[in-house]
Amino acid sequence: MGDPKKPRKQYETPKHPWKADRLAAELQLVGEYGLRNKRELWRAETILRKIRTHARKLFGLTGEQRAREERSLISRLYRMGLVDENATADDILKLTVRDILERRLQTMVYRLGYARTIHQARQFIVHGHVYIGDRKVRSPSYHVMRGEERLIRVALPIAAEARGSSAEAKGEEPSEES
Repeated sequence: MGDPKKPRKQYETPKHPWKADRLAAELQLVGEYGLRNKRELWRAETILRKIRTHARKLFGLTGEQRAREERSLISRLYRMGLVDENATADDILKLTVRDILERRLQTMVYRLGYARTIHQARQFIVHGHVYIGDRKVRSPSYHVMRGEERLIRVALPIAAEARGSSAEAKGEEPSEES
């Protein structure tokens, strides 16, 4: 089972690390989604690889067992926000790494318009300004589930500081408004 104190790698590296076309595609994705390094991209690719492997194994099953396993996989992916509720195994095989990256908290904060750039979205999250419901999330790679999309909010202390600093600059006491 392994030592519990030693964390396991959550990603698999490419088999051929120096192929120019793969390097260019990776670099483009890293820039587009504001990833810190290629390990974050490889983690998303590993998640997708495991999902697709599970979907391919469904084709080898027969009858009721296949239907049951397919329903459970599709419902899991539906909760994750990757497929529709009435998706099929073929739809699962059509998923791309972009679908996984679109569900990251960093991307969602940017797409919802809370940040001007994808990098600013990452900074808001790391600095602790992003909440999902009433829970502060500080991980830009957090996978946003389907029901959590509407609960995302950004709480910036800028408005309160701006009011207080403008009054202090004039030499006045900041007024307290109720």
